[in-house]
Amino acid sequence: MEKSTPEEKQERATFAGGCFWCMVTPFEEMDGIIRVVSGYTGGKTENPTYEEVCADRTGHYEAVQITFNPDVLPYKKLLDIYWQQIDPTDPGGQFHDRGSSYRTAIFFHNEAQRETAEASKRALEREGVFAKPIVTPILPAGPFYLAEEYHQDYHKKNPIRYGLYRLGSGRDAFIAHHWKKSVRGKVQPEKGQPSKDQLAKDQPAKSQPVKGTMEKDHSDLRQRLTPIQYEVTQNNATEPPFRNEFWDNKREGIYVDIVSGEPLFSSLEKFDSGCGWPSFTQPLHEENIAERNDSSHGMIRTEVRSRNGDSHLGHVFDDGPAPGGLRYCINSAALRFIPKEDLEKEGYGDYRRLFERGR
Repeated sequence: MEKSTPEEKQERATFAGGCFWCMVTPFEEMDGIIRVVSGYTGGKTENPTYEEVCADRTGHYEAVQITFNPDVLPYKKLLDIYWQQIDPTDPGGQFHDRGSSYRTAIFFHNEAQRETAEASKRALEREGVFAKPIVTPILPAGPFYLAEEYHQDYHKKNPIRYGLYRLGSGRDAFIAHHWKKSVRGKVQPEKGQPSKDQLAKDQPAKSQPVKGTMEKDHSDLRQRLTPIQYEVTQNNATEPPFRNEFWDNKREGIYVDIVSGEPLFSSLEKFDSGCGWPSFTQPLHEENIAERNDSSHGMIRTEVRSRNGDSHLGHVFDDGPAPGGLRYCINSAALRFIPKEDLEKEGYGDYRRLFERGR
């Protein structure tokens, strides 16, 4: 994201706050911001890759570098915004992202920034917003390496995936809990993101009709989906067994909702149940799956739907293998398969580690 004019005074600020996707949006639309980019800093490896950084092999942090006009937006204001995006008491990562690359840090570019950052940290400690000690270090800025292009402005390129990631990570709930009564003012939901109250309304109870959080444009869906994909996901149809795309797929990767892109299942939990449809012992994230009673066709079954896309996926049965005993019987037409080698370029790079280290 860049918006600059040649005559503007420019300064840089560098912050690490966990996943860099989530650290762009708080800053980018503010007056005085010229550019916000995602990248890696604080380590020893030159020009590291995302895979190397996530594997904790380089010592780098995921970070954002902000170019700003200090006459319009003072550095102190950037610090105020930064503190309200993170858990500064967590030394091992941020929210559900664990590991050294997801640690927090402020990287100062000059002595004035260092002094301002130290003063801001002391002020935060005095406010008593957090019960635990603040452990975010203040470090001298070093080389900053741009992240791969698909990471830049990720929230604009993949808005649904980004929204689901933020929601599932626990970041927004943490921010709302710690800052809603702060002297610095109530934190507002991100632009384009639902409020906490809206999210609560959109979380259906088990065995109740599902209300998805994604607004549907059915004319667009008819253009994007094949006829069978539309009928399965929108009209609860069932594709024929043994004559569907993934029933016998043995490649490693993850399966996402064909409509919303939310991650649903992994090849690590896929098994051959003999039914002719893709079968899984459990979902990737239980919160991405909603259940409701289905009494159609003279049977009592438990339907499963994607939580945010509200796509009909299939049904879950209790005749699966031990130890869980569940069988998620899913229509291929409701799924898109992403091979493990394509996870990074498709924007699901955080799932690559499933296939490197096991679950």
